[in-house]
Amino acid sequence: MPVNRQVVLASRPNGEPVPANFRLQEGEVPEPKDGEMLVRVRAISMEPAIRGWLDDNDKNYFEPLPIGATMMAPAMGQVIKSNLPGYAPGDYIRGLMGWEDYTIANKDTILLQKLDIAEDMPLTYYVGALGGSGLTAIVGLDVIGRMKAGETVVISAAVGAVGHVAAQYAKHKGCRVIGIVGGEKKAKIALEEIGYDAVVNYKDAANLEGAIKEVCPEGVDVYYDNVGGPTLDAMLNNMKTFGRIVCCGMVSSYNCSENPPPLFNAWQIVARELELKGFLLYSYNDHLPAALETNLEGVRSGWLKVMENKKVGIDKAGELFCELMSGKTIGKSVLEMDLPEAGQ
Repeated sequence: MPVNRQVVLASRPNGEPVPANFRLQEGEVPEPKDGEMLVRVRAISMEPAIRGWLDDNDKNYFEPLPIGATMMAPAMGQVIKSNLPGYAPGDYIRGLMGWEDYTIANKDTILLQKLDIAEDMPLTYYVGALGGSGLTAIVGLDVIGRMKAGETVVISAAVGAVGHVAAQYAKHKGCRVIGIVGGEKKAKIALEEIGYDAVVNYKDAANLEGAIKEVCPEGVDVYYDNVGGPTLDAMLNNMKTFGRIVCCGMVSSYNCSENPPPLFNAWQIVARELELKGFLLYSYNDHLPAALETNLEGVRSGWLKVMENKKVGIDKAGELFCELMSGKTIGKSVLEMDLPEAGQ
């Protein structure tokens, strides 16, 4: 009989998470009740936002995970048993699932979506470029940023899961695209592999605001913000009047939520009549089918190069998440599940 391997929260991180904060344990495979389905998880998306769910406070959009609870993340899998109308064994679905072999889903599962898997696409893409991070890039630029050809777009965390897709889409749509990165390796990848027009390495910049101004002397139309903190502060003084700021993430403060970095230049939001808007993807479900088609076409036609930081096996889940939160990763961090019941 198969067992259900699960990764649970063993302790709350103090700052940057470490593998000891997570524990791998075994339990029974759950049985779906009426209105539920049993799903074999196939790929798990590692998201910086998960860090906020691990703190015992009310500062996030989800309740904090209790100690001993199964870790959660956006994931995709295949239905094994279904007592939920509209879903059958063999269907692929996506939604918020546990870090576990087998999970229960129902009609109220956050981000629940039935997937039409393309034969020419790896399953892991459906939690990356064809999943939450990739669709976030498109919706953020099109709906929140209202990006237009010829504009200057700046993207922080420029080689990350969202950033590397957003950059290629902005270039494809005819924009000048500038990346903000941390380190020479990331700068090289941004320029040579992703196709940024210029990059700013904040780790080498004596004055980040000035370094951005050097490459954007006429100002910035759209800033896609994945980090918040000092980078957002520097960008406020580099925006054009009526510029748009897409607030997607605040990774600079995820490991220090009790003492987040301040903003000193907030007056520029008024002075430059800026639009600064945060968004969560599940509030824009109507836009997701078109965003998915955009990225599918991008992969097939070649303008979208997918970058993955992938590990295989549920025992690597905690390690992969900690690696992501260290700021050292390139592209989308994704866990591909091993399948011991199939000898894989």
